Amino acid sequence: MEFRMTGQTPPPNKRVLVIYNPKSGSGNNTVLQCAEMLRAAGCEVKTRELEKDVPVTDALHDAELFGVVVAAGGDGTVSSVAYALRYKDVLLLAYPAGTANLIALNLEMPEDPRALADLVLAGHSVRIDLGELTVRGEKHGFAMLAGAGADASMIKESEELKPRFGALAYVMSALRQVNPKKTVFHMVADGEPRIAEGIGVMVANFGKANFGLPITSDVSPSDGKFTVVVLRASNVLQLLPNLIDSVRSRLNLGDPLFGTGNIETFEASEISIDADEPFPLQYDGELHSETTPFSARVLPGAVRFVTAARKDGLKT
Repeated sequence: MEFRMTGQTPPPNKRVLVIYNPKSGSGNNTVLQCAEMLRAAGCEVKTRELEKDVPVTDALHDAELFGVVVAAGGDGTVSSVAYALRYKDVLLLAYPAGTANLIALNLEMPEDPRALADLVLAGHSVRIDLGELTVRGEKHGFAMLAGAGADASMIKESEELKPRFGALAYVMSALRQVNPKKTVFHMVADGEPRIAEGIGVMVANFGKANFGLPITSDVSPSDGKFTVVVLRASNVLQLLPNLIDSVRSRLNLGDPLFGTGNIETFEASEISIDADEPFPLQYDGELHSETTPFSARVLPGAVRFVTAARKDGLKT
């Protein structure tokens, strides 16, 4: 099969490593089409399929020999590849092959394999912060967000719905959080103690959730800080006014209309979080078997993501 590209030339290091998770999303993964397009454009492409219970680092043992790594899968796959590539001189393309693909959404990635191949060939990238989560002595990387409480419960309930409803499963599971458990969170943010009551805490690096809706305003993935969001509301529906205000802020439509006390936000480059009651954890859609406490720190500019967007355009 012959592919004709749109006049792009191969990147200086035209070796491309494609890592893909065949179990992600609906299973209709187009990344192998993208790989063939890159070969037709003159790139040397190697593909590796991720295997269950095999660390992603095994597939990336020689990643520094490549100019670009393409990570195809859900957010968990992309963030684990990003963490393995931290501070290496290798570009990373987040190929949207999962259910929600929030990292790709925040990076303004297209879904068409030809357009994604063109991005690899163009080679434009931005340095993005990563988060490093530590729980019970284990470290994990995340690019989107880590959280405890309501968001982790929502992700857990969405698992059985995703095969049938796709991204809508997250909305449906959120609506089920009618009476989530509240607790008191004990936090230390950049050395400063904080206490807050709520149904959850999110430590966000990127700011857009499903369907491009902003979690809150002024979240930047390249400022060396997290935006920490404490969900003070009694249920998810009470957060709707805050969502409306965030959208208005994004569209420059004026001052907030509501300004309710349903959420509290602050910035921190390092944070530890404990709770009066153990709360479930998640990071980039991956549920953790452990519960609170946990800690997180920013790894500034740790990975170079391929994207057509400019750094300033990635802020909510």
